Amino acid sequence: MKDHRLALVSTLVLLVAGIGVALVLGRYRIGFDAFREIIGAAMGGVAGDPEYATSSIVFWSVRVPRVLAAIFVGAALSVAGAVFQSLFRNPLVSPGILGVTSGASFGATLAFFFAAESALAVEGSAFLFGLLAVTLAYQVGRRSGNTVTSLVLSGVIVSALFTAGVSFLKYKADPYQQLPAMVFWTMGSFNSIVWQDAVRAFLIITPGLAAIYLFRWWLNPIALGDEDAMNLGIDVPKARFLYIIIGTLIVAASVSLCGNIGWIGLVVPHMARIIVGSDHDALIPFTALLGGLFMLVMDTLARSFSGGEIPVGILTALLGAPFFAYLLVTQERRGEWQN
Repeated sequence: MKDHRLALVSTLVLLVAGIGVALVLGRYRIGFDAFREIIGAAMGGVAGDPEYATSSIVFWSVRVPRVLAAIFVGAALSVAGAVFQSLFRNPLVSPGILGVTSGASFGATLAFFFAAESALAVEGSAFLFGLLAVTLAYQVGRRSGNTVTSLVLSGVIVSALFTAGVSFLKYKADPYQQLPAMVFWTMGSFNSIVWQDAVRAFLIITPGLAAIYLFRWWLNPIALGDEDAMNLGIDVPKARFLYIIIGTLIVAASVSLCGNIGWIGLVVPHMARIIVGSDHDALIPFTALLGGLFMLVMDTLARSFSGGEIPVGILTALLGAPFFAYLLVTQERRGEWQN
């Protein structure tokens, strides 16, 4: 039997250590003396040493909100991936399966196309179109049978439509003013995160994760099959609808905040299942911690290893695709593809 508590505590310790490292690394490095002075001043409630004023501004205004946002987004995408894989009983399902990612991408691209002047307008448009996409996918799937297969296929259809919309807007966009912003956003980055963004992420993602954990008991029977779940008294269509809505909300909030960051919602749930197993009582909190840690590491690498920041979505794809290929080969040989 896997030691769930040891895995949870170990990952939590690594996450705390990762936060400490992420707060000081980057293009503007914060030395140990500056870090100690900043924390000491905050804990003592006094003004910091003027010598470290710039470091303090970078620390509190840039690093802290960015680190928090990376953790929230990593946890949200990973938990949503774990939930959707169990709902659809398919290890290849990702958070974008119902079109939420492509819908959010279209919303953000549309905002850029019409020269939205605020980050909130871009995020709001991405969030609304993400919800619209999953609503369309769910309605189409429901009218075509309300089965797992029909929902997945309807998600593919909706994703294709919104992806075509994104391509059309890029084609019509000003190549000097609008197109660069569209392209950079679709790569995924935490580069422009401020405190307001971190607060919005917290207010949407944290209640969503709490709700998923609160109703985690339904996921184990549903992952075994609709018939088994209904025999245990679970209203499967309603439960699936609830999980889809909550998962969509946290994914849409994440995508609207930082753009498209792929693979984390596909790879991290598999890593979590290998370590703690498929019992959602342990899988949900562990996936949240592991996803937050994974995203934090990726973002720290993205802003530390080059003169110009690398979009974090590129790094997650470069590391996620080979790792998932490894999982695919090794787990198939062992016959361990279980939800």
